[in-house]
Amino acid sequence: MDGSNRTFQVNELTPDPSVVFDPRVAKSYVTYAHRLAARGLVNSSVGGMVIRVAHPDYQDGVCYAKPQGISLEEVEAEDLVITDIPWGRILQGERATTVGHQMNREILRLRPDVNCVIHLHHDEMIAFMAAGYETIRSFSLTYGYLMQKPAHYLPAHLNVEEDVGPIKTFIQDTNCIIMKRHGFTVLGRSVSEAYHRTCVLVSEIKRNIIVEQLCAANGKTPEYISEEEMAYMATHGDAVMYPKLVNKAG
Repeated sequence: MDGSNRTFQVNELTPDPSVVFDPRVAKSYVTYAHRLAARGLVNSSVGGMVIRVAHPDYQDGVCYAKPQGISLEEVEAEDLVITDIPWGRILQGERATTVGHQMNREILRLRPDVNCVIHLHHDEMIAFMAAGYETIRSFSLTYGYLMQKPAHYLPAHLNVEEDVGPIKTFIQDTNCIIMKRHGFTVLGRSVSEAYHRTCVLVSEIKRNIIVEQLCAANGKTPEYISEEEMAYMATHGDAVMYPKLVNKAG
């Protein structure tokens, strides 16, 4: 259990009868994994997703993940494993998780408000960065309102999947990690939010490419959303994206 003084190895099989698969969580995982694949965002078996679920015996909760060798496109409920968050030991299931699961667990450990992490090796993002662009600028209102924190950019040589140490230095201030030559990692309070943040990021990357191409052709200057506008949208994101129902009774 989380309170034990014992240490564990990543992917150590430590079945816990108190941790059981919730078919609703498994269905949600598979549904959103296949939605990502349907959008053409999944490359082979690389990339991944985790969903955190509260558990009375685990302070950080437990998380559902796909094992090595299975893509988000192909994963089914029976393939999933459940791990703890501090160690990455297997509480339910039998197959080992990917190296990227270390990064996902560390994000969940450091961000108790986050319950889903999506990591993808996105072609257009990698190509855009490789073409010499240093940041992804915003041209739309939806990106700022939904992402709610600025993206954090990691240099190409830094791989936080293998060395999670640097994550603690920036993770509180972002909901999106741009990993040059690698891909991106998106955080959400729910799997739905992480999915929609992923979709709006992908759309904004596409807009960046189109705007740069059009401006190169017509000699005009791109019209970016300003930093001040982005800051306003970040602080008003919930009110815009998740407005509370207005009680008109009485």
